[in-house]
Amino acid sequence: MTNLGDLEVFAQVIATGSMSTAARELGLSPAVVSKRIKRLEERLGTRLLQRTTRQISLTEAGQGFHERVIAVLAGLEDAEAFAAGRSSEVRGTLKVSAPTSFGRMHVAPHLKAFMERHPELTIHLVLSDEFTDIVGGGFDLAIRIGELTDSSLVARKLASVRRVLCAAPDYIASYGEPANLDDLQRHICLPPHNFDLWRLEGPDGAVSFRPEGRLITNSSEVIREAVIEGLGIALRSTWDIGPELKDGRLRQVLPAYESSKNVSVSAIYPSRQFLPAKVRLFIDYLTELYGPIPYWEL
Repeated sequence: MTNLGDLEVFAQVIATGSMSTAARELGLSPAVVSKRIKRLEERLGTRLLQRTTRQISLTEAGQGFHERVIAVLAGLEDAEAFAAGRSSEVRGTLKVSAPTSFGRMHVAPHLKAFMERHPELTIHLVLSDEFTDIVGGGFDLAIRIGELTDSSLVARKLASVRRVLCAAPDYIASYGEPANLDDLQRHICLPPHNFDLWRLEGPDGAVSFRPEGRLITNSSEVIREAVIEGLGIALRSTWDIGPELKDGRLRQVLPAYESSKNVSVSAIYPSRQFLPAKVRLFIDYLTELYGPIPYWEL
């Protein structure tokens, strides 16, 4: 039987990405942490970590082992909660990854209510538009926006996403409104921050359009401000520009064309088995908050 403490040390090293940081948080010396990882590898007969002077990464065996260790530790956490009669009283740290704009607009404002319900829980929210390695980064879950693909991870849909073509009234007054997709060629279009195509669904099915414009940026929020200021036409999510559509600062153009209906906001987590109570409660909270028809669509 592997020492349970060694598993906890291993999980902490992966969560922090550093033996010295893990040692500090566990109240151990770096030498002890290194020794316990080595003991674990020797017992298993395989290398779990690739070590360099600058970083630590999981081997293929380490990746699979880590997924199962997290499930075991989560199961123990739930078992302790059940035995103590506090299954709804979660504690510890919940590490969450979310896209920058969505996290700022639709996660951060709602943390206070959730944390008041669970006063012994700490939230570690990391906002980034880069792809997040949930397991390698030690995340309990990630919020992602897009079409779900096959994965070893588990996904739960939180809300549907609508993306619409829109422009400011000032832009429309100056350049007119496009009558069809081909008409977009003569308009100023704002390419997305990731330079992706506009993938749309219209009367004749799925179509793609490559927007080209004079504004190039790596920030989705810059594109948002640019379209509101009348710099061109953009494809934006209604969760992002809902208030501007409602108060008239933006108008939908070519309403017959919107993004794929398969795009959604989803919670992604490593394993369906032994889902920690803190993860389940947070996902349930967001699902209830957004509802069947998200509040940004009302």
